[in-house]
Amino acid sequence: MVYLHKVGALLCLLLISCMAESQSGERFNYRIESITGYSNGLQTPFWLVSNRQGLSSLTKENSCLRVGLFHPSEPRKKISFAYGLDLTTAMHYSATFTIQQAYLDIYYKVLQASVGSKERWGELKNPLLSSGGLMYSGNARPIPQLRVGIPEYVAVPYTKGWLQIRGHVAYGLFTDDDWQTSFIKTGGKRTEHVLYHSKALFWKIGKEQFTPFIYEGGLEMSAQFGGNSITGNSVTDMPNRAMDFLRVFIPSGGDKSTPLGEQTNVYGNHLGSWHSSLAYTRNEWTIRAYFEHYFEDHSMMFLEYGWKDGLVGVEFTLPKRMMVQQVVLEYMTSRDQSGPVYNDTNDVIAEQISATDNYYNHGIYTGWQHWGMGIGSPLMLSPIYNSDGSISFKNNRLESTHLGMSGALTREVSYRMLYTRSQSWGTYGEPAREVLTDTYLMWEMNYQPQRLRSWRFGASLGIDRGDMSGTNHGILFSIRKTGHF
Repeated sequence: MVYLHKVGALLCLLLISCMAESQSGERFNYRIESITGYSNGLQTPFWLVSNRQGLSSLTKENSCLRVGLFHPSEPRKKISFAYGLDLTTAMHYSATFTIQQAYLDIYYKVLQASVGSKERWGELKNPLLSSGGLMYSGNARPIPQLRVGIPEYVAVPYTKGWLQIRGHVAYGLFTDDDWQTSFIKTGGKRTEHVLYHSKALFWKIGKEQFTPFIYEGGLEMSAQFGGNSITGNSVTDMPNRAMDFLRVFIPSGGDKSTPLGEQTNVYGNHLGSWHSSLAYTRNEWTIRAYFEHYFEDHSMMFLEYGWKDGLVGVEFTLPKRMMVQQVVLEYMTSRDQSGPVYNDTNDVIAEQISATDNYYNHGIYTGWQHWGMGIGSPLMLSPIYNSDGSISFKNNRLESTHLGMSGALTREVSYRMLYTRSQSWGTYGEPAREVLTDTYLMWEMNYQPQRLRSWRFGASLGIDRGDMSGTNHGILFSIRKTGHF
């Protein structure tokens, strides 16, 4: 991992150099934040840990100091740059010092090239009120990557703006090798030097000034590939040649240098989601319904086995003068996973049946996680919760209902509330003996004085009750100072 630190240091020096050489007329934004948490019970309550870009801790007493400096892009220019450096030092987190964000974005007209670590959220979800997307949720630390694409919607020629598209292609590297080594118990499975790939295409139909209806849809896919999988003294070396980068871009089987399963199926750990959203706006009111269908490999990508799993939600946006300004309701199920029976074609059984997808887990890799936190929905409890030191998802067959609400009590006091009820059946391979039921509640208040608009004081109360989480109570205090120069 030494070379990763060198790359991070070089990127930090580049960002500092860009800031030092910038013209005096350029604008920089800064953020300084202190976060302190106290809890009793088994661990920190669920919603005080989840969907916080990996900056959280299960330990009952924890604290974090975060300092960030950012330069936004200048949209009016043909070529512009945006960059940022976001550092954290913490007590009782998974790392004492973290480069949370260090990125450089280069814009040319509608195109963007982004290099480094940058916080990103799930597609077509409210990041503050949703339980989190099934593909991405903002639950784990950012993955350093090179991402090229069109970040904002642009009109397709000859459609007069009624059809717009955006998308990207990215390659990156997971950075949790050392954390995995420290977390697993002797003989447990871990990985190192694993590579990352993602791609997406989204489209929007409708023009706000002519119709109250706006439709958005899209497909995103990701993969883990390359690196080594280590269990005890056994090492599986996954190649990462130029051809393998193409094999994950166009999902296809590996060659003879890969394990047999990678040759008969596809090389690497592939997963993806279909997204769909329809919004209706009238005056200051908006109602938006959305759906995400998650799949792994190719067995559930299309309708061959039916789309029984997914996340369905509806979001209400109310006028800002009202005490309740946004409401999100969601239902999620992952119980089917293309069925309970799996069979690969062989000499005895000629028919292949693809099932037991075992969401977020994989035979070679340590699953869809980064630094112990699930990259997808946090409701499929992340490996960091495992007391046996295994990096796997032990409860990925579940159903959940979720409510999120936010608004303002006064001009200076805002609030956010999350409530989730989740039931788990374990996994197909290790089913729970009985249905496991948990409820997670969070109430957050933020005070931003009118005379000190650059300061924000926050307090979040979290409560857990359930079979997986146990009984937990906790509170999170935060003080944030933002500004520009």
